[in-house]
Amino acid sequence: MGNSTDVVEQREPQDRAALEAPVGKKYGVLSRLRSYLYFDPLIWLITVLLGIASIPFGFFDKDGSILHAFASLWAKLTMRSIFSPLRVIGLDQVDTSKPHVYAVNHASALDIPALYAYLPFQFRILHKKELLSYPIVGWHLKRSKQVCVDQQNPSRSIGQIKSALRTLKAGMPLVIFPEGGRTPDGRVQPFLPGAFFLAIKAEIDIVPIALRGMYELLPMNTYHIKPHPLEMRVGKPIPTAGLDTKDMGQLSAEVQRAVEEMYYDKMIIGA
Repeated sequence: MGNSTDVVEQREPQDRAALEAPVGKKYGVLSRLRSYLYFDPLIWLITVLLGIASIPFGFFDKDGSILHAFASLWAKLTMRSIFSPLRVIGLDQVDTSKPHVYAVNHASALDIPALYAYLPFQFRILHKKELLSYPIVGWHLKRSKQVCVDQQNPSRSIGQIKSALRTLKAGMPLVIFPEGGRTPDGRVQPFLPGAFFLAIKAEIDIVPIALRGMYELLPMNTYHIKPHPLEMRVGKPIPTAGLDTKDMGQLSAEVQRAVEEMYYDKMIIGA
């Protein structure tokens, strides 16, 4: 899917707390039946089949490229199965041949499939430890060298952080969710300054990404998938050269402003 050059209606930046959350909509019995009897079982089937098929390759995949290809295929099939077209806007302003830290708002369990399906390069994801307990998914995360963080005991993650730093410096992009978890209400939650430690240490630019429509598609605490138009808005890289860890708070605020401005903008004209 190509990048859009359509005109965007801009919205004046406002205080984060004053910004409106996505407006909810009531869905009837047929919508729930479609989700519980079609969308959900199909996604689980795709996950199980491709997850099992990828296992033998994981033992020979030195750089993670094979497992990333499986993840990308899984994501594309998942996104196509839920009838929710996604437009990528602004990726052409990023030199994707260079490593970046991609800072993404987190609204849905389907955010990760959206990223794997529409970001056209291999990357690693900074994820929480709890995901390792999921059958097949946890194994895949370990074998594909994703970055695990124990949010309850960060000191246990030092080895993973050092490994991620080496990976970044070697040229592998990293995706992070600076909110530390999914939004409960559709609003962008406060970013955690510590999420930008790696970007500063590696002196890697940060690319803000706003995923729009994901909360309406599948919010927290439900398996009810509601097809919805989606957008992935990609902002201009934010440099980290010359910054120190004491600047994490300021950098976090700057990246959050960039994500919010894209997230709360008007929809693309002619979409």
